[in-house]
Amino acid sequence: MTRNCITKGLRQGGRVGAFILLALGLASCAQGVSAPPPRDPAHPTIVSLNPCLDAILTEIAPPAQVLALSHYSRDTGSSSIPAGVAARYGVTGGTAEEIIALRPDLVLASIYLPQPTRTALERAGLKVETFGSPTSVAESIAQVRAVAAVAGRRRAGEMLVRDMTAAAEPDRGGRPIPALLWQPGEIVPGDATLVADMLRRKGFANHAAAMGLGQADFAALETILAYPPEVLLVAGDSAGQRHPLLADLTDTAVAPLAPGLLYCGGRTIVNLGARLNAIRAGLTP
Repeated sequence: MTRNCITKGLRQGGRVGAFILLALGLASCAQGVSAPPPRDPAHPTIVSLNPCLDAILTEIAPPAQVLALSHYSRDTGSSSIPAGVAARYGVTGGTAEEIIALRPDLVLASIYLPQPTRTALERAGLKVETFGSPTSVAESIAQVRAVAAVAGRRRAGEMLVRDMTAAAEPDRGGRPIPALLWQPGEIVPGDATLVADMLRRKGFANHAAAMGLGQADFAALETILAYPPEVLLVAGDSAGQRHPLLADLTDTAVAPLAPGLLYCGGRTIVNLGARLNAIRAGLTP
């Protein structure tokens, strides 16, 4: 459209005054072309490549600011975000080409972002910020504040931190209750994990340690039947985790736990805290 307007102006004006007509042609054509929305330095546009960072961003930033989430957030098996919320945001497969095409002001990623991808993004002039995986409530709160700072959403970040702090308030109800968290794949968490920190705060002791099991160790059904905990939190759907023999654990309370509550901080801590409170409250004194 711009080229047609300029050509018309040059034909009408001939050689004399061509430069003037060219300038006028550009100005008149610009009126008919939609300019891109202006950038807001206080609220940079963002592409996220990590599902846990996705979960923070959807709490503190509007969809207009978040150009894309990671594709993991559209997968119910790996997402910590409700499907309806995730559907409001675009996603990428995580390739440098896709991200560069979106032209974000900022890319948020895991510290494990492949170096070739990071190099390509930075060569294209994109700013990249990387974050680790929190292993405690305190680390998760710090991460929320850091993400909120780079997104220009400190106030929203503090509102989320307030909810997280309340949800992680330690239980004062009595002795720690031995509990085994049976995750997808029939594995157990180690002590240095965010979910283990939440279990401790809510009055549960890690029964996996008493069984001689550590981070991501496999817990067979037979082992659990031989060394049953007082509480078995089932967060998987394997054959062993659905076995009828679990009903024979008369001295063990078996409670389901949604897998989406296991891996990320932010709002996940709020939901996990509520679920653990409910489980603890339902136990026989």
